[in-house]
Amino acid sequence: MTEPMAQAVRTPGTDEFRTPADSTTLEPARSGPGGAPATRGRTTIAGGVVEKIAALAAREVPGVNAMGSGLARTLGAIRPGRASVTRGVKVEVGERQTAIDLEIVVEYGVSITEVAAEIRLHVIAAVERMTELEVVEVNIAVSDVHLPDRSEPELPESRLQ
Repeated sequence: MTEPMAQAVRTPGTDEFRTPADSTTLEPARSGPGGAPATRGRTTIAGGVVEKIAALAAREVPGVNAMGSGLARTLGAIRPGRASVTRGVKVEVGERQTAIDLEIVVEYGVSITEVAAEIRLHVIAAVERMTELEVVEVNIAVSDVHLPDRSEPELPESRLQ
């Protein structure tokens, strides 16, 4: 004579099923034919997306005047319709990690090391929050210092009264 099969009971708050005697654990419940909706398929993030996020985050840091080298900024000024948000940013994107290179121009008078540290914090936080990619490094090259704009030339004081 065969013994009656025990009815599987779902453990409250989980997707596990067990028999009343706790002797067998069955497979977790699946929604639909392919599992949970969040695990159906693959998400890829283009390098251009990471470049834009990094560029915008870097520009938000006080002390950053511009992004990119002098040549890139000059070409952008000549062709303003073609100016890129990602000027001065290069990235490498893998499946779970990214590395970011930034080229910046800082304002005269700021601490370059403090601005660079703040850029790293800001860029890493923004990229990791938005993409869930691990940022393994943020390299920063300071290509120029922006001097204060003097719209009126200073006149030398006259020796005559």
